Amino acid sequence: MDRRKLLQRSSLVAAAVALRANAWAGGSDGSSGAQIATTTAGKISGVLEDGINVFKGVPYGADTAKRRFMPPVAPEKWTGVKDCSNFTTMAPQLRQPGAGRGLVGGAAMRPTGATAAPASSPMSTPPTSLSGVPGGPRDEGRQSEDCLHLNVFTPGLRDHKRRPVLVYIHGGAYNNGTVNNNLYDGKRLCHRGDVVVVTVNHRLNAFGYMYLGDLAPEYAASGNAGQLDLVLALQWIRENIDEFGGDPTRVLIFGQSGGGAKCAALMATPAAKGYFSRVMTMSGEQIKGASIEIAARRAKIVLAKIGIPAGVQGKELVAALNGLTMEQIQEGARAVSADWLPVVDKVILFRNPFDPDAPALSQDVPMILGNVQTETAVRGPAQMTWAQAPEVLDRAVHEYLGPVSAEEAVEAFRKADPTYTPLEVDRAAATAFRGWAPQRLEAERRAANPVSQQRTWVYQMNFPGANGLAGHTIDIPFMLDNIAVAVRQVGAAPEHLKQANELAAIMSQMLITYARTGSPNGEDPAQLPTQDAKLPYWPAYDLKTRATMIWAAKPRIEDDPRRGERIEAEKSHYHQPGTPLP
Repeated sequence: MDRRKLLQRSSLVAAAVALRANAWAGGSDGSSGAQIATTTAGKISGVLEDGINVFKGVPYGADTAKRRFMPPVAPEKWTGVKDCSNFTTMAPQLRQPGAGRGLVGGAAMRPTGATAAPASSPMSTPPTSLSGVPGGPRDEGRQSEDCLHLNVFTPGLRDHKRRPVLVYIHGGAYNNGTVNNNLYDGKRLCHRGDVVVVTVNHRLNAFGYMYLGDLAPEYAASGNAGQLDLVLALQWIRENIDEFGGDPTRVLIFGQSGGGAKCAALMATPAAKGYFSRVMTMSGEQIKGASIEIAARRAKIVLAKIGIPAGVQGKELVAALNGLTMEQIQEGARAVSADWLPVVDKVILFRNPFDPDAPALSQDVPMILGNVQTETAVRGPAQMTWAQAPEVLDRAVHEYLGPVSAEEAVEAFRKADPTYTPLEVDRAAATAFRGWAPQRLEAERRAANPVSQQRTWVYQMNFPGANGLAGHTIDIPFMLDNIAVAVRQVGAAPEHLKQANELAAIMSQMLITYARTGSPNGEDPAQLPTQDAKLPYWPAYDLKTRATMIWAAKPRIEDDPRRGERIEAEKSHYHQPGTPLP
């Protein structure tokens, strides 16, 4: 080889090395175009979609099959680069393929009988996802106990821009659900506000919330294993999010239905303190957890269903449970399918999350609490008469009415709004007594504390979906700015869709402002004003005015909306699903 050819080859090699170095600085491996990030467990590869770095199925915890009903641990370290370009697994579910049980207020509906269909539901069309979203995209991935995975959407890698981090926790009560769904895609939020979005899967139902602490010391925390998964995910974020351009000191946790309930429970969980700095709950609350006595009784029902004799304890129980298939545990869990909740076990959760008051543990953490206008839809005759209304209402929410008879409720709500039809009266009453009640309680208890009151805001979603109702889950595509993938849920009429996108722009910008500053108004003195010009000033919630943001085609502030309905519903003491009647 002559000197000229040697120099040419050396120049090519140097150029290739420089190209690869430049690609690495930008996140690419320089050959396949894959985006590369380094986590505490090893390198991962994602993809660049619409200018956003996307990593899916990133392990934040080890396979839980090896530690059933025990606290999660960090994933084993790997060598090489793990492909994280597609959704992989979701937690084992209770919902059978094609089944659809309604979800409301962070908990699944209680069955009304072996063959009877539920009389109320938060939606009027069947869910198309395991999280209970009607008309939304379908979930992706297979069920597996190796499910402790999260997804990351970020505009930049290793650029140290310290972007706010928005962590979404899925709904589906504590029974079902996954974030492996394009409805929760974070790219549009990243583009709109230069933020990092993380969505999290975790253990559910018996795998995440079956209390066995009285039967084996290894299972002392089993009643809150699913919550500990979320804590581990938040720890992962603290340790890794700088790699993804995020700020570990500005972490917003938010979720809808069961996701909001899990956020509320984390607010009362000492192990979670310090890992998040803002909260938003969307139609999801957790007033009480399950007591040890109730949780232990439910566990015994499950164990009997899966064939483990009474009296089996300790190492023998651990061996028996480890010998079961995932499907056997799922089938056993369905015996108490509506009752899975975090457990007040005095190990992880030391008190009811929001009873008798809001947790002082998180009194200085800002919180937005939201609900929708028709939180609890009622199934009744299309041309329901006033004579039929009490029976339909009683069948829908009997246990939530307390001392109020269905006849009294119908009469009171008819007076509250004389324009209501019989079906509208039943929907309003069912919502006020059941789906809206826990959100009111949490907001009131936050407002009763002068520290948390000034950090508390409330909204009500009035913008209707395709079925003409502002029903359970309708606010998800608006907050995440993903109307395009939820047209079947939101509605396809051109003018309606135009208004929906305009409102989604305002709501998602509010979410970003809140994540960035800790206030939906963008009032952090250290920040420039970031409030959307189309968003009116949003006062903190107090017990005098009850100022509430109304999400409509033109957002507005309304004091004490549905006051008459609220007062009537307050005659009944709210009943947390999955706990004994008061």
